[in-house]
Amino acid sequence: MPHYEGDLRAAKGARFAILASRWNPRITDALVAGARKAFADNGVAEDAIDVVRVPGAWELPLAAARLAQAGRHAALVALGCVVRGDTRHYEQVADGCSEGLMRVALDYRLPVCNGVLAVEEHADAEKRAGGSHGNKGEEAAQVAIEMAQLLEQLP
Repeated sequence: MPHYEGDLRAAKGARFAILASRWNPRITDALVAGARKAFADNGVAEDAIDVVRVPGAWELPLAAARLAQAGRHAALVALGCVVRGDTRHYEQVADGCSEGLMRVALDYRLPVCNGVLAVEEHADAEKRAGGSHGNKGEEAAQVAIEMAQLLEQLP
């Protein structure tokens, strides 16, 4: 029985896209920096990375769908930060964004890596954007490289 597993070797000529919310810029800028670093550390040239900024996490799935439809990228990395507030808006945005990104991945059979933080407080986001819990942007970019490489192997 064959064994398939991706690794962190990006295919030659592969393009990647980072889609990032402008909302909570201190957090999202750190996530984007982490994703850029991960791509660079794994041999992806800077000019092979497109960065698309959208107003908030809610807009990420639509931008992802447009890029996926264009077919120019090996994988997409979606980054944002949704912080719980006093209303249900948090659940609507975080859940809707997550479901929309998964739909894009399945509809277009393209890795769409969800690095959108859904946290209780800003301090929780800071821990995940280069703080004590690492950088989820960096982790999402690594997943993008690995999944793109894995999909190249699968029948």
